[in-house]
Amino acid sequence: MQERAPDLGRRAAEANAKFLVALVVIVFLAAGTLAYWQGWLFLINFAAWSAGSSVYFYYRDPALLGKRMRAGPAAETEPVQKRIQFFTGIVMVALIVVSALDYRFGWSTVPVWAIILGNLLISAGFLFVVFVLRENTFASATIQVSEDQKVISTGPYALVRHPMYAAVLPLASGIPLALSSLWGLIIVPLIFIGLILRLLDEEGHLRRDLPGYEDYCRKVSYRLFPGLW
Repeated sequence: MQERAPDLGRRAAEANAKFLVALVVIVFLAAGTLAYWQGWLFLINFAAWSAGSSVYFYYRDPALLGKRMRAGPAAETEPVQKRIQFFTGIVMVALIVVSALDYRFGWSTVPVWAIILGNLLISAGFLFVVFVLRENTFASATIQVSEDQKVISTGPYALVRHPMYAAVLPLASGIPLALSSLWGLIIVPLIFIGLILRLLDEEGHLRRDLPGYEDYCRKVSYRLFPGLW
């Protein structure tokens, strides 16, 4: 059994709490009201998956949880990745803000079934992320290659080289629908662009620094979508 850092649970709980508070502020300030059941449902769904996955990996793979907590532009060591992460972070905030503004000003009408679908897409994205992390204990939130790292080619990695990024797409696509917005969907392609820029740069590092990755790329030719790219 892996040894857990004494304060790992506390740090994970604090990180989840701070993230949730930030989400609450962004969602309801943009919506201009607390009477926004779609926003509350989104927050409950998102927070439950975020906290639940943290608890799961706290017991299953605490080293992985510790690595995943070091995220964002400041945690990156490469200037290119700092810029990409900053861009992606801004776009994610814009996705939520535009969606909540859409609700506030009634720019579009979203039926209840689509709101439920949006929450299901978020859940599916989180579930796939958990599945990927179960398979790859080296999946840091930053671009790095550890000394003991090896190529993972099983599970979802047998289909595409970057299943973690693939999981982000249904999650991001579900956010506008969950927040009762169609206009928010126009932001999703920008997230896709950020993911592509990140994975292309990441592949350069892995090909150079991770033994066996070049052979893996020849074996698994698709990056995100089996049969497409």
